[in-house]
Amino acid sequence: MNLAEPISTVWQARLTLGFERRDAASVLTRREHFGPLRVQKALYPEGESVCHAIVLHPPSGIAGGDHLEIAVDVGPAAHVLLTTPGAGKWYRSAGDRAAQHLDFNVAAAATLEWLPQESIVFDGARADMQSRIRLAEDARFIGWEILCLGRRASGERFAHGELRLETRIERAGQPLWLERGIIDGGSAQLDASAGLAGHSVSATLLAVGAGLDTSLLAACREVGAPEADARHGLTLMPDLLVARYLGHSSASARDWFAALWQVLRPVAMGRAAQRPRIWNT
Repeated sequence: MNLAEPISTVWQARLTLGFERRDAASVLTRREHFGPLRVQKALYPEGESVCHAIVLHPPSGIAGGDHLEIAVDVGPAAHVLLTTPGAGKWYRSAGDRAAQHLDFNVAAAATLEWLPQESIVFDGARADMQSRIRLAEDARFIGWEILCLGRRASGERFAHGELRLETRIERAGQPLWLERGIIDGGSAQLDASAGLAGHSVSATLLAVGAGLDTSLLAACREVGAPEADARHGLTLMPDLLVARYLGHSSASARDWFAALWQVLRPVAMGRAAQRPRIWNT
């Protein structure tokens, strides 16, 4: 642990967004924030039917005691894509936990895409990441989380600290996916074959939408991972497709997920994939 790293001021922040379909357009109709979470403006690189927004966290890092909440409501038939401008950084903590809670509600015939860039969990971080996605019967969702445990390029492993994870997806009030986990810094599970098998990057993609069948699964399995030694796989469950990635390169994980997204999106969401420009900066 680098004791020279600054310890940031504690932040309590909340961002609430609401989107509606008005005629042919998906419109940002509600934007409330408290603390350092922002969305600057709605973007329409695909035309007015799909609203893109970039979620900004100006401090760029999350320290012990910070608590971030992002709540998003997508109204009937609206289509929203949310991403972030860069990697999220979870700093070491002297004891206080940091937390991020995502609360997404997607109404009938609506679509939400949550495609953030990676989260870097520093050695010594104590972090809670919780996501809850509530979908109407015919709503569509695709989202991913890319976790980097330690800063491998600097020779740092996740040797201390704790990461707690919880993701819940509900459709029409019934659970589709519920996953909870705890990753302890320096624990045996980091190297165990039933754990992370010595990999520093762990990532999950979840997709709910139309046309999730064996032919689409086969098409996704044709997409190769760009990192030679990575482990990756896809599973088709009732109403849900799951992709997993273990490797050492967050860029490779993101590139694989983006390639899967290009296959999934036209079928599951009825639109060709168009990469957000912020990914190229």
